Amino acid sequence: MRKQSDYSQQELRQLFRERGICVVIPTYNNVGSIRRVVTEAQQFCSDIIVVDDGSTDDTMATLRSIPGITIEALPHNRGKGHALLTGFRRALQKGFAHAITMDADGQHYASDLPRFLQANIDHPGSLIVGSRQFGDAVRSKGSVFANRLSNLWFFVQTGRRLPDTQTGFRLYPLRRLHFLSLLTNRYEAELELLVGASWAGISLVDIPVNVFYPPAAERVSHFRPRADFLRITLLNCVLCLLAVVVGLPLRILRFLDKWGRTLFSLLFFLFFSLAVITPGVWLYVHLGSMTNAKRYRLHQLICRLARMVMLRLGIPGVRFGYDMAPGTDFDDPHIIICNHQSHLDLMCMLIFTPRIVFLTNDWVWRNPFYGFLIRHAEYLPVREGLEALMPQLRTLVERGYSIAVFPEGTRSPDGRIGRFHQGAFYLARELHLDILPMILYGTGHVLRKKTYHLNRWPIYIKVGAAVDQEELRRLGGLREQANTLRHRYEREYQNICNDIEQHI
Repeated sequence: MRKQSDYSQQELRQLFRERGICVVIPTYNNVGSIRRVVTEAQQFCSDIIVVDDGSTDDTMATLRSIPGITIEALPHNRGKGHALLTGFRRALQKGFAHAITMDADGQHYASDLPRFLQANIDHPGSLIVGSRQFGDAVRSKGSVFANRLSNLWFFVQTGRRLPDTQTGFRLYPLRRLHFLSLLTNRYEAELELLVGASWAGISLVDIPVNVFYPPAAERVSHFRPRADFLRITLLNCVLCLLAVVVGLPLRILRFLDKWGRTLFSLLFFLFFSLAVITPGVWLYVHLGSMTNAKRYRLHQLICRLARMVMLRLGIPGVRFGYDMAPGTDFDDPHIIICNHQSHLDLMCMLIFTPRIVFLTNDWVWRNPFYGFLIRHAEYLPVREGLEALMPQLRTLVERGYSIAVFPEGTRSPDGRIGRFHQGAFYLARELHLDILPMILYGTGHVLRKKTYHLNRWPIYIKVGAAVDQEELRRLGGLREQANTLRHRYEREYQNICNDIEQHI
């Protein structure tokens, strides 16, 4: 998937909208800076919601002169927390899934907005916190102390560390903030949002952002040092108490849920693979001669098992869905290619047809739990090389089987589409088969590479239209075919991510 630095500003604005991201800017008496803040933000994101918190200067008149923005005008000053809540509710009404908050005093740089977009792509469903890089900015000792104290309070209340808990430059996953009605009205609401998100199990990701502090004489601040500091202190005391009676139990429940689902799935897999499937297949193979018809019934068993797990029983905490291009016919042999994210990928692909054979790496072929099954189901190890496998592959195709290949060659560590090798396209040419693309989403989130627990996340697989030999020849040689199909995968995978991740 492309990085945000590869996009033009017009493409960035389109991608912000496709991912359901708007910018919310609360303002109160910021007539000197609000036009610049809004117009600079519009260069990157077209959807700007400005909440005027009862300004008494010409802020509203300035906002009305800026085209293309949504204005929420509050009759009286209610505080930043109330303004944020008003902006969030308006964003949800307009169908947005995420909101990036910026301060109206000009301390945040709109040029950092693409960083939040990239972080949202890399960490969907997370609350992204812009950690301010102060550099040579002149800060009072009180400001430095307050930020450090806030970070300490936050760690005590949540067990998580963040380098900058006082920043107002953040991206919120709005549909996961089910506690918005509990927010207080003033500055402490931003602390409540962080703590509430952590207790709700929302991942918190910090990214570096630039910050501008104008000279002290030019700064506009509505923070009331005594009153607001006292409110924040009292709130922290309350949150520390709630951390014991609410936050800690929620953390324990999430831990038990995560590992309980993982343990259940593991025991289910071990029991059926070791106590049922492997012994049953062993008896099936050794009772009588192994004919082609008998091997096909073995493929049917594998397909039924996959359908039972994915479509009926399901993986705990996981929603599964799929879509198929009109006219797709699995009775005709194809070279099936699919992006590779997780050990769960094969199970997802096997639901469509029993007439499928995978080219696997060596450790899968020799797996102690299901290796016996897949070896007798005629899956083939790629270590022997495609030329050596070609006679067996031709025989399988003649018997009506499709050949499934992961063109990336290995699992993606982060879900991105990796470089496509040419092997699948070589097979398609030599065997005179169309290429059938499958695009898989979510398995890399459910079971991440180098992790051992299951996460709650949707899985979706899209079966695209077949690419026939005539179209492949028009694309050029094997390298050009691989590159072109990879770029198609990247575009379609990004579209799938944009659609699904707005509802997570």
